[in-house]
Amino acid sequence: MSDRGRDVSVTGRGRRAPADAFRVAHRGTGAWTGGGDRLRTVDVMTDQYSKQDPTTMYADKKPDEQYLPGAGTDAEMAQNVAADHGEDTYRGSGRLEGRKALVTGGDSGIGAAVAIAYAREGADVAISYLPEEQEDADRIVALIEAAGRKAVALPGDITSLEVCEQLVADAVEQLGGLDILVNNAGKQQNVDSIVDISDDEFDETFKTNVYATFRITKAAVPHLQPGSTIINTTSIQAYAPSPHLVHYAATKSTVNNLAKGLAAQLAPKGIRVNAVAPGPIWTPLQPAGGQKPEDLPTAGEQTYLGRWGQPAELAPAYVFLASGESSYVVGETLHVDGGMPTP
Repeated sequence: MSDRGRDVSVTGRGRRAPADAFRVAHRGTGAWTGGGDRLRTVDVMTDQYSKQDPTTMYADKKPDEQYLPGAGTDAEMAQNVAADHGEDTYRGSGRLEGRKALVTGGDSGIGAAVAIAYAREGADVAISYLPEEQEDADRIVALIEAAGRKAVALPGDITSLEVCEQLVADAVEQLGGLDILVNNAGKQQNVDSIVDISDDEFDETFKTNVYATFRITKAAVPHLQPGSTIINTTSIQAYAPSPHLVHYAATKSTVNNLAKGLAAQLAPKGIRVNAVAPGPIWTPLQPAGGQKPEDLPTAGEQTYLGRWGQPAELAPAYVFLASGESSYVVGETLHVDGGMPTP
């Protein structure tokens, strides 16, 4: 997927439960269990603190086969199954009050969930994205502003050095500084054989996932004061690469290693660097070439929880790593993957 504006999406069916209920019964969608009038209870997230059975959450969000051209957008993906970014479920508690964050790929997927959560925790947020993803970006900007925080929209293709440098400069100027950098934007395309990976595809994947992370971080570091944080989005693929994602997996292992090396370099300056490694998360990256269309209905079944993860389930990890609660966490890769063994 040419997803240079983000990594790794709009909340859909059965997304909101009554305030006094953690479980509701659904007919149809993924909650229907068979003939007659039998129903099965499905956990619906009321907020991120609600007690729930993780195996039955989001049972109505099992996608059909789908292919999205280009980068793919949340608006397009929602025609199949919309993702949950925490629009109706994330509850903030002032953990990032007054902070200023830049989230690449913040228009959709994991980046959108992080942007929403950061705003509801009290941060002003700048998001970067591809120009063709403006509709998605407008929706996230509106949600940031609805939380009473400043939103900055920064379109551009981060495979360009000039865009990376200008992105940071614009974020710093319009936010009035920078405390949190989330390198999240990414590109993923499934290719069965290495002989079918073109130099252009290989190069663009590395420029999006690795070069942009390096360039944006390099431009941001001079603006970061002690207490600031950098968070890279890596992947389970960095630890357990799939045969059809070898070039993507190589970029994510690089991004993971970069976080650990930078953590050692920047810790003496009071800047913490960490990473988050998602597993199979339902974002536009997946149907836009990240996975084969025929694999979408069953992707995620290999995890211990047996299902796709949702962007909303990633946001708390990014909040933790950005907040003072993680003051002694440095060079860590936090796995949010539904249960996938890693070395």
